[in-house]
Amino acid sequence: MRSILVVNSKGGCGKTTVATNLAGYYAARGKSVALVDYDPQESSIDWLANRSPERAPITGISASKEQVRVPRDTDYVIMDSPAALHGRTLADMVRRADTILMPILPSPIDVRAAKNFLAEVNKLRKVVNADVRFATIANRVRENTLAANDLNEYLDALKLPSGKKLPVLASLRASQNYIRAAEKGLSIFEFAPVKTLPDRDQWARIFRWISHAGKSKVVRDKVVRDKAA
Repeated sequence: MRSILVVNSKGGCGKTTVATNLAGYYAARGKSVALVDYDPQESSIDWLANRSPERAPITGISASKEQVRVPRDTDYVIMDSPAALHGRTLADMVRRADTILMPILPSPIDVRAAKNFLAEVNKLRKVVNADVRFATIANRVRENTLAANDLNEYLDALKLPSGKKLPVLASLRASQNYIRAAEKGLSIFEFAPVKTLPDRDQWARIFRWISHAGKSKVVRDKVVRDKAA
């Protein structure tokens, strides 16, 4: 079971867009997916409510209203976190994840908020360690703009607690495809490929990174079991 946390303390940065597209992508490929919505606004749960029963099933869990009980046969747990996430609540949520994605918008306010949030995450040295893969995604980027250039410069300077550069996986464009998908409870990967090809291409590195992180986790888990034996 893989647990992917989509997190940023700043609201409106696209956490639900990233979380729902991850869920739709894996479900469409025959994986058992649980979408856990920790946000009281329940945007991910609303997205599921608009999803046709003819589409690949996704288990929705409203974590703000019920106890989180993920089915044992689940392949991917996608966690959509709330805004204003700090302190112990942040630490507890990070502990549940083996992969973390942080979307950031290309605006000075969002960049400053992300910098402050990452500084707080970096203080969780007992939580964010070699067993938790962390990366960021630039979201709703309009190419060849000053805001996009400023965001790229900032992202290039981000560091993890280990001192390593924080991976920047993709710059997702501001596309109407995400709006149309959200209206129908779909991911962009459930539209005809020809209609969403530029967006799919931008996600390719994200999925490769998640897949590599999963293989690394399997190897680490095997090493731990071997040592215990």
